[in-house]
Amino acid sequence: MTEAAIEINDLHFSYGRKKVLTGVNLEVPAGSIFGFLGRNGAGKTTLIKTLLGLQKPSAGTGTILGLDCFDHALEVRKRIGYMAEDQQMYGWMRVGQIINWVSGFYPNWDMKFTDELVEILRLSKNTKVKALSKGQNSSLALLLALGHHPELVILDDPTLGLDPIARKDFLRHVIDLLQSNNVTVFFSSHLLYEIEPVADHIAILDEGVIRKTDRTENLRESVRKFILTPKPEADFAGIDGLLDVMHAGDSVSVTVENCNDEKRNQLKQLSQNGMTETALNLDEIFEAYVIGNKGQMQLSVTS
Repeated sequence: MTEAAIEINDLHFSYGRKKVLTGVNLEVPAGSIFGFLGRNGAGKTTLIKTLLGLQKPSAGTGTILGLDCFDHALEVRKRIGYMAEDQQMYGWMRVGQIINWVSGFYPNWDMKFTDELVEILRLSKNTKVKALSKGQNSSLALLLALGHHPELVILDDPTLGLDPIARKDFLRHVIDLLQSNNVTVFFSSHLLYEIEPVADHIAILDEGVIRKTDRTENLRESVRKFILTPKPEADFAGIDGLLDVMHAGDSVSVTVENCNDEKRNQLKQLSQNGMTETALNLDEIFEAYVIGNKGQMQLSVTS
């Protein structure tokens, strides 16, 4: 495998006059479980479809496993597994039939391995696809994405429509299977609590651009919220990396990225009587990046 499983440079995509992706730059390390976060409509599925060669970008370049993903789309698809959001399959087929049908597209399909997956995922080859529950349907889609031993698996909102219990059960199978097979996982979701326990890298997509990309642990360590009572003359404009400023009575909560002792000291100097520091979960970090109160960041609290 190459050092970067996916590499994207200045990628643009538009539907007519509507710009969806506006200069996306992203690198997915080989061997990682990479969480791709964004609200519904942020452009996640558009990016994935563009990488798979299903639509042409307006500008930019992209490689998957070292191959140009636009010029070599068919070769790329042979080496990756893809599970689409709310994936549709032929309902009249039985599970065994659809496995046999899909296997014909891949010379290296491993039928022994898929037989093992049928057992692991608690499926029956004799069941018709239309009779499967949503959770079973997702499990079958995962099986079909893994049967040819891909080097990279792309999951686009794989638990869409599942109830909370089915979602947890499915994710447990996903992570166990993918980690045991040593593949790179590109996991797109708008459900942050799904991503947090499993992803070792994170990218946040918002309004067609990447707002942040980092190791998950680095994000948790470097993004902090401070609550303080500001001095009358306090002005936060000089603090680099402000993500969110919120007023609550006499107090202000300030969320800062790339937090260090210098920024802590700056904030202490703006406070009347000390401050409290809080670590944030991934959901709160995501919120700060995509809907942070950026309009007040350059304003004095007295304005």
